Amino acid sequence: MSEAPESEAAESEAPETTAPAAKKAKRPLWIAVVGLLLGAVALWGSSQLVWFAEFRDGGVRGTIVYTEIGSTRAIALIPLALLALAGTAGLIATGGWPRRVLGVVLAVAGAAAVWIGVADGPFTGFADGLPVAQMLGARGLAILGGILVAAGGLAAIKGAGRMPRLGAKYAAPGAKKRAAKDPETELWEALSEGEDPTATR
Repeated sequence: MSEAPESEAAESEAPETTAPAAKKAKRPLWIAVVGLLLGAVALWGSSQLVWFAEFRDGGVRGTIVYTEIGSTRAIALIPLALLALAGTAGLIATGGWPRRVLGVVLAVAGAAAVWIGVADGPFTGFADGLPVAQMLGARGLAILGGILVAAGGLAAIKGAGRMPRLGAKYAAPGAKKRAAKDPETELWEALSEGEDPTATR
């Protein structure tokens, strides 16, 4: 008769002890998610800025400034941004090895974005009158976005087993509650443990 209160007390203490661990497990996941989202925004923003500019002969208009934005000059920026967004959803929904594979893909995508920003052209020696600040800012955003996406991918690889998966928080407790409320389940559990299910607890 005295075992029931003790078991109830143990059950009441369990959520208190597991809550900090659950919050700690969620933290790396949301850090990775925020990093991927910011990286996607940075890559998209970079694609809308001027990446290339030069003076050209405009005929009757004289010398003009010819420009190309990132989506034209570095066409991989938008696909990489979309990949980062899709990776964000995949990171939340998956777990285990699928999450690790996704992390590898994101890390490679981030490295590719960094390479695009670094290798596109020189950072100095621009002619006067060109939108130098915008060109450097565009490439800087691409590098920053790539670093964030790569960091999110590496975080997914490192914490794939510890990070919670979408729906896991709600599915497991619900299943436990349904099992606890089901008399047949309680009966079979008691029999498997060698207890008399007809005895008063």
